[in-house]
Amino acid sequence: MRIHRRRRGGYQKKPETVNYRSNDQIRSSEVRVVDEAGVALGVLRTEEAIALAQERGFDVVEVSPKAVPPVCRFLDYGQFKYQKEKELRAQKAHAKKVEVKGVRLSVKMGQNDFNTRLEQAYGFLESGDKLKIELRLRGREKAHGDIAKEKVQEFINSLEEKYPLVVEQAITRSGGTVSAVVGRKS
Repeated sequence: MRIHRRRRGGYQKKPETVNYRSNDQIRSSEVRVVDEAGVALGVLRTEEAIALAQERGFDVVEVSPKAVPPVCRFLDYGQFKYQKEKELRAQKAHAKKVEVKGVRLSVKMGQNDFNTRLEQAYGFLESGDKLKIELRLRGREKAHGDIAKEKVQEFINSLEEKYPLVVEQAITRSGGTVSAVVGRKS
């Protein structure tokens, strides 16, 4: 029985957020402190820094935890966290998602069908997507895998006349399918 990934769950990643320690979560005994105006106050004990920040109405937020001692700032933690999440959403919105589009060929296909598939592939490559070229072998065609590989190579060569290509996956045969994945050079 096949187990569906969607039903099992656990495969969808949550967006990664950077967790900043604040106030009592800070583990270091001493911290380098920068106040709300950006003025360096020097190295203070963590308790002193927290007391000073609360006196001024701010939180102590660890902005550079790997430094020795860690660098902390006086900030409004809720506003700071909101700004970081907003930046992360903006980065995600501007990121281009590359899809793999497919074109299926046949050993016995005519030249007009071949040209039609070529035009489709040009459109996919033009929009920045990768292209999976697939050729299914049926019946006695399975005995002639070399012909199928030649047909796929001919298709790739025809594409290269218009666009410079990067071969993501070389021409491979698995069972009755010959396939290759190509992308456009940037």
